[in-house]
Amino acid sequence: MSEVLVEAVDLKKHFMVRSGLFGKQPLKAVDGVSFQIHKGETLSLVGESGCGKSTIGRLVLNLLPVTNGFVALDGEVITGIKERKMRPRRKHMQMVFQDPYASLNPRMRVRDLISEPLLVHTDMSKAERYKKAEELLDVVGLNKDSMSKYPHEFSGGQRQRIGIARAISVNPSLIVADEPVSALDVSIQSQVLNLMQDLQQELKLTYLFISHNLSVVEHISNRICVMYLGKIVEMADKDELYSNPVHPYTKALLTAVPIADPTRRRNRIILKGDIPSPVNPPPGCNFHTRCNDAMDICKTEAPCVTQICEGHTVSCHLFNK
Repeated sequence: MSEVLVEAVDLKKHFMVRSGLFGKQPLKAVDGVSFQIHKGETLSLVGESGCGKSTIGRLVLNLLPVTNGFVALDGEVITGIKERKMRPRRKHMQMVFQDPYASLNPRMRVRDLISEPLLVHTDMSKAERYKKAEELLDVVGLNKDSMSKYPHEFSGGQRQRIGIARAISVNPSLIVADEPVSALDVSIQSQVLNLMQDLQQELKLTYLFISHNLSVVEHISNRICVMYLGKIVEMADKDELYSNPVHPYTKALLTAVPIADPTRRRNRIILKGDIPSPVNPPPGCNFHTRCNDAMDICKTEAPCVTQICEGHTVSCHLFNK
């Protein structure tokens, strides 16, 4: 097993939201999440919109203060560090955003977009920064003629390549990729995913990959965490999760993945009802209001984490002994 690069322990993030005329109550976006990311691997967070995936990404990068718990990068706790002390560590942690149309400043040329992190984190001269930017464009599959262009002159896939070039410019250890291909055409998604995998091998990158698309996650992941309403309900290696899903929510998600062969049919598991509000989550197991296998205990007691086999854990009363 490789070294641990990122460790998150009992992460909680509660936002105070208005309730009634004068009152406020907590919205539990992330509610007690723990995981490790090993050097060189891709750990994916999957789940429906609003389950807390993106919030975890921002907590890992120390872009949001935590309500409880901590995050350690390469053995050093970074949670709660003031921005002045955090800035030197930012070069080791970069982000690729979901929307390449919104994440690039439309008033900056590509050479300045890519070289901006170098301006902040290195003492390179302007000429050296531009030379590095040109090299990075080549790495992500764009030609040097792109240097003087603006973001609006590129397609969505090209813009995401520029975003990736900017993220790797300072040689980070960790990249948090928040839905990096969801805004792209299906024909372009595989190109960007293959680029990210190639860069991971060449630059020894570690990814925290956030997505709701299980087909995309299957392509790029080493391990997968399935989230529901602020909690991790199942965690396993990719092959183990797809061949042996055990949590009712994971099974339902996997039956919704389209099959490329039109002659094959899959028995869909239809979940009843809507996702409960994170402001007022149900007692006991968060998933019991939609679960076809719910028992009486699910309505009153939250399940503990149970190990199915090595590396495969689940939070479900069906497996609690």
